Amino acid sequence: MPLGFLDNELEFVSKGTYELLGVTPDEMMGGHHNTIERMTHPDDLDNSRAAIRDSIVAHEPYQVMYRLLLPSGRVKWLWDQGEGVFDENGCPRYLEGLIMDVSEQKFQELALLEENQALRTSVINLYGLGNIVGKSEPMRRIYSQILKAAETDSNVIIYGETGCGKDLVAQNIHEYSGRKGRYVPVNCGAIPEQLLESEFFGHVKGAFSGAHANKEGYIGAANGGTLFLDEIGELPLHLQVKLLRALENKMYTPVGGNTPKESSFRLIAATNQDLSRMVREKKMRSDFYYRINVLSLTLPSLRERQGDIPLLVEAWLEKKGYNMVLPPHVRLIIEQYDWPGNVRELHNFLDRFLAFGEEALTSLGDAGRADLLLTTPQGITLDEAVDQLEERMIRQSLERCRWHRGKAAESLGLNLRTFQRKMKRLGMNGDRKQGGA
Repeated sequence: MPLGFLDNELEFVSKGTYELLGVTPDEMMGGHHNTIERMTHPDDLDNSRAAIRDSIVAHEPYQVMYRLLLPSGRVKWLWDQGEGVFDENGCPRYLEGLIMDVSEQKFQELALLEENQALRTSVINLYGLGNIVGKSEPMRRIYSQILKAAETDSNVIIYGETGCGKDLVAQNIHEYSGRKGRYVPVNCGAIPEQLLESEFFGHVKGAFSGAHANKEGYIGAANGGTLFLDEIGELPLHLQVKLLRALENKMYTPVGGNTPKESSFRLIAATNQDLSRMVREKKMRSDFYYRINVLSLTLPSLRERQGDIPLLVEAWLEKKGYNMVLPPHVRLIIEQYDWPGNVRELHNFLDRFLAFGEEALTSLGDAGRADLLLTTPQGITLDEAVDQLEERMIRQSLERCRWHRGKAAESLGLNLRTFQRKMKRLGMNGDRKQGGA
């Protein structure tokens, strides 16, 4: 590869190189000593020059990969490796090395990348990803993060409000990963503190009163798989120390035992707490926090993806075996309710509705929304009532999004054009014009 501080004189070129490049000896040696540089793909030229130049300056071998544009129009990937030869004063005299055609391997690699991208697209099903429901933009971003996390073995923390579906996200990361072992879910807040160590690490027979047989703990069960710890902030400090050792050494010792056991597991944790704040308040060990906080995902609340509510309702009714559509006024109520308990609260409401009918709406009355259409004023048509509710939903969405119309439209599952058309029809275009688009 020609460089500014070396002359471009070629002293020897093998027959294989001529064949590789598709040129004749005269073309290479007869004054066209910069043939390789002229054939190098423009996008790769600066990188290949820099790699060789840096190796000369450092007096070290170089390795670089680049594309050649052949006279036939084909593209070849070359692996170029070599080193500089220097005189007694340390000045570079020439380069010697070899080039190899790695096109087949490179094209296979690119094809695999395309296949993986196609797989990512194809796994988004009718309702969402795997057993997660939602097709809003916030959820599509989460799906992308799930699939990227699944490609690694790094530990993950999933943040989100109660009822957002953090357990489903963890399960999907495991299922789309290459781990063949078990998925072991644990609710840290549901285990009595005196049983935590035995539940996590297992115990041997006779370790304590009532230990009548050996028992495998969560860590042993997750060997080769994934250990999912929900409510990770509830783990006491002394257990964080032991869990950290198991993560770092891939070894643990059952309670009452003397022989360490192996367990290679991936940890996925979930919380609705601010773990960094817990570290500052000495409620979580910093070394444990940094060990588990390699990758993180933050799930949107249901009020941040209200456009997914119809899909969530449809999927839940189908799961329960009901082929039905909710009455229009019920749909309008649930689509404008804030759902502080998120998807879990929505599912609970639907179960109550299936059992008790419209009486279930009273459970949403805390914010006054359940009575909105149950007490529809006399003398107005259904269309007028729908318009009133649409205006209220749009206004509430704008207020939540600080009058950013694009974000408000997204939260309602509408494109910006449809959202603006509804605002115009409802006479809302004059409202807070300073809001962003």
